[in-house]
Amino acid sequence: MADFSGGFVSSDGGVLLLRQAGRSIGLTRGLATCFVDWRDSRFVEHQVQELVAQRVYGLSLGYEDLNDHADLRRDPLLAVAAGKLDPLGIRRDEDNRGKALAAPATLQRLESAVDHPGSRYHKLCPVIGQMREYLLKSAVRTLSKKARKVIVDFDATDARLHGHQEGRFFHGYFGDYCYLPLLVYIGSMPVWAQLRMADRDAAEGTVGALEPIVAAIRQRCPKAQIILRGDSGFCREESMRWCEEHDVGYCLGLARNERLAARLRPTMDQARGRAALCGGHTREFTEFEYKTLDSWSRARRVIGKAEILGDKDNPRFVVTHLSLAAYPPQRLYEELYCARGDMENAIKENQLDLFGERLSCAGFAANQVRLLFSTFAHLLIERFRAIGLKGTELAQATAATIRQKLFKIAALVEISVRRVRVRLASACPRKQLFAAVHSQLSAWIDTG
Repeated sequence: MADFSGGFVSSDGGVLLLRQAGRSIGLTRGLATCFVDWRDSRFVEHQVQELVAQRVYGLSLGYEDLNDHADLRRDPLLAVAAGKLDPLGIRRDEDNRGKALAAPATLQRLESAVDHPGSRYHKLCPVIGQMREYLLKSAVRTLSKKARKVIVDFDATDARLHGHQEGRFFHGYFGDYCYLPLLVYIGSMPVWAQLRMADRDAAEGTVGALEPIVAAIRQRCPKAQIILRGDSGFCREESMRWCEEHDVGYCLGLARNERLAARLRPTMDQARGRAALCGGHTREFTEFEYKTLDSWSRARRVIGKAEILGDKDNPRFVVTHLSLAAYPPQRLYEELYCARGDMENAIKENQLDLFGERLSCAGFAANQVRLLFSTFAHLLIERFRAIGLKGTELAQATAATIRQKLFKIAALVEISVRRVRVRLASACPRKQLFAAVHSQLSAWIDTG
């Protein structure tokens, strides 16, 4: 026998841990200050912080579309996480009774207000510059003040479009109409997310992002060496010259050409000879001074890798401002440059697990807000992983794995006058992990 008399049940019991992490770092409280609210307070049902929390927690829990909130607005646990005092929506008007959270249309106006300045229907407007500044501030705050080295990873990725959206442009490399976001990470921590149209160079905006990022890092970590790392798309004279003038190291990929291939040829011949004696796979390194014919202002240190993979040659080049004493060729390539692959994984997590490529608004600025919301969700998950999951079996897990194993827990919610009682599923296989995460988050709050 089955009926619908089970009471108020949520499938996202783990949102309580997410709420604990978010409140401990003040994420939604700080993010709410990045919005200008022109609404008449007499008629406001959803405060800015509640709307922001609903959106960020929804993304973290795996709900990518605003349409999902048509049902989620009935979820009492998500309402508790968002800070609602009436999580069952009992005290709302007759049309919205039982729906404590905001409707999809309200959240849509929250994102798209930047595209409708002066509209009487869009009175809650995000300030994109402040959102980006708060993201940087929140990320840099996680660095140790005693850090001696900070590596800043830059990369560009594609976000495919869903129709005739503003800024639509066909990108030949990705083979589709897309945007070209600029993403910056320190380790796995997102520090910058800037939406760009695809009709431009991948490195455009690098210096504009470097200036506030480097300033923030130096204020937090005054003794740290800062290193810019990126692929060949960021090997541009403007960026390298700025780094040299501001005492910032760099390690950037360098696209192959005939002149570089000629300089590497003796090392490649040496690698082929060695490969013939040791099974067909080997690599050799060399370095030399190199200057382009007209785009570079000076000669720079270039590392060449001559690699043989069976019957295939795999030459690679890296240009750097770092010294030979600190970074010999092989160490610089294998330990420093190749480590940027970790950032590639972070970008995949942002786009696939936290829906950073779900940019389906009609306006370009609204899609920038969407990208930032996903990036804040990524920041929240990263802090949750670093603090709550430290030393556990999920310490290195992706957002999707954490969501499946720790957030998706059935929970019965009971509301009384004074408290909200949550009864989590008795058959939950990770009770001990849940308790350990809660304990670590509580301890971090107490010591923080």
